[in-house]
Amino acid sequence: MSTDVRTPSFAEEALRLGGKGAEEVRRMGAVDTADDQVEELFAARYRTNASPIHRAVWDAEVSPEQWVNPTGPVSPEAELAMKNSLNVIRHHLVEGTLHDDEGKIAESVLDELGVAGYWGLLVEKKYGGSGVPFSRFASFITEMAQLDPTVAGLASVHGCIGAVDPVQTFGTEEQKQRWLPELASGRRLSAFALTEPCAGSDLTALRTVAVRDGDEFVVTGEKLFITNVRPGRTIGLVCLIEGKPAVLIVDLPDSETAEFKLKNYGLYALKHCHNHGIIFDKFRVPVSNLLTPADGDGLTIAYHGLNRGRVSLCANAAGAMRKMMADMIPWAKFRVTYGQPIAKRELVCRRLGQLAGSIVACDALTAWCAGMLDAGYRGEMECIIAKIFGSEAQKEAAIELHMKTHGGRAFLHGHLFGDNVHEFLAPCIYEGEGEMLGMAFFKSLVKQHGRQYFEPIGRVLAAKKIRKPNFLNPAHMWSLKGPMWQYTKWMIGQQLRRSHTRLPLLPRNLHKHATFAARQLRAMASEISGTMRKHQLKLADRQCRMSELSSRVQSLVVILCTALYAGRQTDELVRKAADGLCHTLTRQFLGKRPTDRELRDMTELGSTIAEGHSEFVAGIDAEPILMPYRT
Repeated sequence: MSTDVRTPSFAEEALRLGGKGAEEVRRMGAVDTADDQVEELFAARYRTNASPIHRAVWDAEVSPEQWVNPTGPVSPEAELAMKNSLNVIRHHLVEGTLHDDEGKIAESVLDELGVAGYWGLLVEKKYGGSGVPFSRFASFITEMAQLDPTVAGLASVHGCIGAVDPVQTFGTEEQKQRWLPELASGRRLSAFALTEPCAGSDLTALRTVAVRDGDEFVVTGEKLFITNVRPGRTIGLVCLIEGKPAVLIVDLPDSETAEFKLKNYGLYALKHCHNHGIIFDKFRVPVSNLLTPADGDGLTIAYHGLNRGRVSLCANAAGAMRKMMADMIPWAKFRVTYGQPIAKRELVCRRLGQLAGSIVACDALTAWCAGMLDAGYRGEMECIIAKIFGSEAQKEAAIELHMKTHGGRAFLHGHLFGDNVHEFLAPCIYEGEGEMLGMAFFKSLVKQHGRQYFEPIGRVLAAKKIRKPNFLNPAHMWSLKGPMWQYTKWMIGQQLRRSHTRLPLLPRNLHKHATFAARQLRAMASEISGTMRKHQLKLADRQCRMSELSSRVQSLVVILCTALYAGRQTDELVRKAADGLCHTLTRQFLGKRPTDRELRDMTELGSTIAEGHSEFVAGIDAEPILMPYRT
């Protein structure tokens, strides 16, 4: 019988000194360990501390090669698969056959998408897929979302957070041969069973357990909110094996049994796909179905797949907001108030201009983050920003722009907003609730700085059992002289260091935005470090302050990414939309009011879009005007 003795990390010691209970310390330590294990999967130059955001803040370095990632080559066969998949959905939309009698995406449609190659886009060619670079897949998600966001979302569920990514990344060759061809063809659609009644953002609260019995695991527990799950499908199941998180790939039976049952509930969002709970009661799974990463455990696998899902959410938002715009324009031209179409009103034009800016920003974040993942980066912080901005932009677009423009008709049955309001809002929760992710972003951003300069101080405090250092106490100062000197040198260097910002050739206004963002990101280093110094071990409890700092950094990243993206585009309206978005975020960052020129530029952009002189809604069929009246 062996005993696993592990030295407590500084984070755990800090939590203890901060008055945390043993269970909270253990769970936070498990999360930190899982994060470190994910980092180890990547070469040093692709880890978080070498990422573009980390370097922009802590090294004052912005280089084009990290902020602009070209799309990899795509085979003609893969492009044909995407084209055919779009045509399948167009056909069923025209025929009115996209949904079955229960309002779900019809099984026949899913089968046709399988024939087209939809489900195998991210699967390597040698296993029957197309091997599409993720950057191209992400832009394709936007195209599909312009037709139907739910169908677009299912591609992400299946290929990003479902069984495809875990098997392809962590599976043995035998496991890949066994599952990937079936997943690529769509004969086995997949889902990811992670959430439990007690485990959402806190993944350390898992209770589903798999106990080994010979060549099988016996699984008991309950999962909740599992999208795309039905009997006969394949899931990645996160459970506890010998007290540690693990992932089993499970082929569900073709019908419910005493050991496997679905839990049905009413869910407003995701109404066009199957979302159920799963109850396992001594359900048997072969031991050979266990994924065993070289480093890490089940949380490592779970964290790895989420980044692609987060980028896909942003890509989906870009398509959904284009649908909203295509729905707003005909109504704005039709609706007359005081003898004039509301398309001529400043407020409506401003809404269209604002919507265009959000679309361009989502396009920019999608292209940047997907390209980073293709290049080999972990991309944790970048993908979190894409998810948060995309979901929040879609929420704001739905409520503040789309709904308010349509007025009461927005709530009619058959209206794009009324029928899909929950679909537009729910992404704020998917793949991690926005503010919780914002704090995870902040933690990743400060992790290295904390380890380098604050952990040595914390170790001294822990060793000397000093709960609150008193800098007027000579004994305290003498104990801390070594680590404090290192931190003092960093602060002096921070004041003297030069910026290493290298921007590509950009239009003057976009160059101004990019330069502003780069400079402010550099300045955030001192502010963030000062906050860490002020709150010390209590920072973990200052969620509001962490969230506020995180949000400001995120805004700067969106400005920089959007300006660089728009500078590469030839469409002048795209550049104007990016300029407007950057002005808005800059004003919010600085706490200023919009100038008359900014308002004029935004309304002129919206007026041009309303007149039909833009590519934002090209190829999107507008929804019919409900309850039209005679003018």
